[in-house]
Amino acid sequence: MSNPISDRSTQAKNQQDLLRYLILAGLLGGLFVHSFWKYGILNQAIGFILPKASAQVPYVDDGTGFIPDWSRIRFIDMVVQDSGSVTYQGNRGNETRAWQSGQSIAEFLELGDFEDSEFRIEDLTISGISNVSNLDLGSYQLSNFQLLEWQTLADLNAAIPNLGNKYVSTIPPIRQLVSKVTGFSGGNRQVKDVIRDYRLSKATFGKNVNLDNYQLTSIPGLIDAPLKKFRNWQDSRIDGIPGLSSLGWNNFPGIPSVNTSFVGKVDLPLGDLEANRSRSISGSFQEGFNVPCLQPNCAHFEAAGPGTTTGMQWISGKSQQVRGGFGILKALNAGKEPTGRNPFGTAFKQVVWEINEAEGSVQTAMFFRICKTIPFVGRTCSPYFIGPVPFIKYREKDPIIFGDPISFQHPIIPSPAYYFPFNHA
Repeated sequence: MSNPISDRSTQAKNQQDLLRYLILAGLLGGLFVHSFWKYGILNQAIGFILPKASAQVPYVDDGTGFIPDWSRIRFIDMVVQDSGSVTYQGNRGNETRAWQSGQSIAEFLELGDFEDSEFRIEDLTISGISNVSNLDLGSYQLSNFQLLEWQTLADLNAAIPNLGNKYVSTIPPIRQLVSKVTGFSGGNRQVKDVIRDYRLSKATFGKNVNLDNYQLTSIPGLIDAPLKKFRNWQDSRIDGIPGLSSLGWNNFPGIPSVNTSFVGKVDLPLGDLEANRSRSISGSFQEGFNVPCLQPNCAHFEAAGPGTTTGMQWISGKSQQVRGGFGILKALNAGKEPTGRNPFGTAFKQVVWEINEAEGSVQTAMFFRICKTIPFVGRTCSPYFIGPVPFIKYREKDPIIFGDPISFQHPIIPSPAYYFPFNHA
């Protein structure tokens, strides 16, 4: 017959041995995982198992990093995820820009917003766009060419070579303009003679001609004139130029330059619980690209690369805002923009937006800005705050192009805008 006291003693001893075993296993397991994490073994394993980066925009890997496939990128496909609205002083007095979540940027961004980018959109002609895109120009009306609305006959004469030698009576929309403003049809007079009539000096086509009634090709030479030849071409929306919204960016006279002087890898995505990060490689043209994140939430990814690159942090633009813009428009959005970098030029800013620690991924976004060249004021741009527009998604160990060196600051040339009384710091 068994001894109850002895059985209970044996059972207690077994439970104590099991507890010691579990404690030891936990300690060894913790050391094992810590070693994996510290020396990067775990990251390498995850990077090997997970699939490579997927892109919200088409991209190519040129061996140094992921570069957007400019041939497959179009304004019409770039959809903004947040709504917004701003009012500012422009060429036409108070101007308002408004956009809705899900709207293409082609519907509210203007040519002038990209005037100092690498695109050189202003060098395009409608006929050139048509040749690439196979547009049926016969299906477009003069009303589809937005900037014609504020052109006068003198403006058109300056933009289109040899228009002055044409007879007014042979060009129906010009004949209508002259007839409505002066009371005469122009008869056998040439355009260069009619424009001397003071009554036509401020008469615009938009206010005096029904542009829906005339085909785009009804004014000789219009489709062959570079956009920059028309007065205030900068004020036209992207979708106000026939075919431009759907034109691949590789067909622009210039494409965004890619600076591969500073390249690394996405090493470790970390979420909002991270705080007070000082080894930043993100920022803005105005503050440089090493702005520390001195706050409780600093979602970011740690970079890997040569020299001191390893361990540096690209902070999420959702977590941190930095100073941006210059001139009077820098006051928009309270003078702030998401922290980030500009590895693909000045047309847009690349911003780390979504950090997914569990997935080991980093979703980046594009942010755009508003720019104007204002008479007697000069060139001025808002912060990059219009977005986010989904850009490239990276996973751990994917290469990423950083662009200019860490502390780079954009050489902004002072203009009268810096001394304008409404230029707030």
